[in-house]
Amino acid sequence: MTEDSKGAILQRDGKRYAVVTRIPAGIVTPEDLEKIAGIGRKYHVPILKITSGQRIALVGLEPDDVQKVISELGPLAKPETAPCVKFVQACLGTDMCRFGNQDSIGLARAADDRFKDQIFPAKIKIGVSGCPRCCGESHTRDIGIMGTNKGWTVFFGGNGGTRPRFGDLIARNLSAAEALDCTQRLGEYYRSHAKPHERTARFMERIGYDTLKSELLTLLPYVAVEKVQ
Repeated sequence: MTEDSKGAILQRDGKRYAVVTRIPAGIVTPEDLEKIAGIGRKYHVPILKITSGQRIALVGLEPDDVQKVISELGPLAKPETAPCVKFVQACLGTDMCRFGNQDSIGLARAADDRFKDQIFPAKIKIGVSGCPRCCGESHTRDIGIMGTNKGWTVFFGGNGGTRPRFGDLIARNLSAAEALDCTQRLGEYYRSHAKPHERTARFMERIGYDTLKSELLTLLPYVAVEKVQ
């Protein structure tokens, strides 16, 4: 990757790049969409792709255009130069969905702000769902947060891909503040103990739930570890 393409993703042809937007909780404004569309037209971007993480990828950029596109996107741009939280996705929660138990959009935005610019051993994906239907894919994200009529449930170590894994159930019936604190503590523990490039799923398979419980969860007053598993 050249200096001009820093923060972009090299594509299959080995020549062109993709830039991915930063869209906390998947919420955009008409102005955001107009800006992205305008940049797509200006730089003749061949593919604009909505990703599984509720972001928009501008795919097929020429190397000389990468930094121009990042600059023009402004706050919408998310240059990725180190392993970080790739995205925080969310369902509609209580804003619109009749099934929503908890405010998933509000919590997802708070989580995005909490983890912004933090570096981890490997990429992290966070899914927030407002009810047990889990439209935010909470069970299969590195950190999953799911709303019930009693509060928030937190999962850790989920993964999709070629070796899928359901996240371990960490805590139930948390307040929004407790859920955020729990996710931050999990992130800090993972950062301190994981191997380089080790995703949370493989990390949990290596250390085991009992280790996480004894070294972290027993220290958190809102986690009833005897009831978790």
